[in-house]
Amino acid sequence: MKQSLLEWLVCPECSGDLALTGAAYEGEEIITGALTCGRCAARFAIRRGVPRFVEARLASDQEATARNFGVQWQLFDELNDGYEQQFLDWIAPVTPEFVKGSLVLEGGCGKGRHTLCLARWGAAGVIAVDLSDAVDVAYRRVGALPNAHVVQADIYKLPLRPVFDYALSVGVLHHLPRPRDGFAALVRKLRPGAAISAWVYGKEGNEWIVRFVDPVRRLVTSKLPAAVLYWVAFVPATLVYLAARAVYAPLANTAAGKRLPYRDYLLYISGFSYREIHSIVFDHLNAPTAFYIGRPDFEDWFHAAGLERATIVQHNRNSWKGFGTMPSRS
Repeated sequence: MKQSLLEWLVCPECSGDLALTGAAYEGEEIITGALTCGRCAARFAIRRGVPRFVEARLASDQEATARNFGVQWQLFDELNDGYEQQFLDWIAPVTPEFVKGSLVLEGGCGKGRHTLCLARWGAAGVIAVDLSDAVDVAYRRVGALPNAHVVQADIYKLPLRPVFDYALSVGVLHHLPRPRDGFAALVRKLRPGAAISAWVYGKEGNEWIVRFVDPVRRLVTSKLPAAVLYWVAFVPATLVYLAARAVYAPLANTAAGKRLPYRDYLLYISGFSYREIHSIVFDHLNAPTAFYIGRPDFEDWFHAAGLERATIVQHNRNSWKGFGTMPSRS
């Protein structure tokens, strides 16, 4: 943690100012210490360079999600060359130029792959938040960057001031017990005129997953030990990899290929490495909670939050990405 992060942190319980005590440094980084609220006296530890605002017992669904994804991003902690373009696809129309000079809030950072992009694009500061122990992976990845900060916190109780120029959440909100409330929590941290992006699983285009795969995930695979699921996921990952590489890609521009089911998505991932597809399959089978959001519901998140110029676009015919802006003060 950097001393500069204190400028944006507040107590998640009462929004009081936080004071740093007992800090131990490595260079410019605060590795251990505590943050104490001057209003309600709540105390939050700093461990391994990350301020920890998740100390009390979580609700069972949140606890299971934090546990499973914490392990997942430690198993699949590598980066690949395609992540930046994939990230840009998810947050379009946002560009690196849009991010440059902005204060950015990332709701759900996982292993920090998007945090790294945002920091490299020249954000004035990126505050990356995650509920799980994946924050340790993210901190190892971006902690040395002067404009990147990692915080372990509950998205419903963000320990942050409402000062952000841009907030985003990619692939996270649909794993929350209350996705709409998670989106609203991010919006509340934006300043007037700021913007937000979100990407979620779509109900449209995923009917077969909802009907056949989702019950297996919910009842069986999300309850398996990670070491077991790692190997279980090899079977469907192999099938997906072979289908994408050996069927969908070669037939992409043929009449038969254009009639193949799930065509857009499987063509999109046909250039991915086997390791990345294994990670994707593991992700789908690992999540204790997953919602598939219909377009009307997703649009309503933006309208209910009072966002202007909201644009909702389908991505690969199986997910939704949205962008909107906060009203400016008159």
